[in-house]
Amino acid sequence: MSSQPNAGAQQWWVYMVETVSGKLYTGITTNPQRRFAEHQSNPKLGARFFRSDAAKALVYTEPQADRASACKREAAIKKLSRTAKLALMDDVGR
Repeated sequence: MSSQPNAGAQQWWVYMVETVSGKLYTGITTNPQRRFAEHQSNPKLGARFFRSDAAKALVYTEPQADRASACKREAAIKKLSRTAKLALMDDVGR
């Protein structure tokens, strides 16, 4: 797993959301539950990705030390195959 966040610093997270059709979306946020709710119910605040395929479940979260680390980890996860993403989720008890 990644390094633990610094005490006193704002907590950043990398997260994955599964859509109704089974696609996986990866993003970063300071509050995964709030962001997931935005993806589900607010087209203006949620990602454009969910306009054609609704967000179904928040399936993965990973803490990061800062925004830069979160962005780097997000990019790395986005490069993974679907199989590798599912394995990552299984490793943390999906």
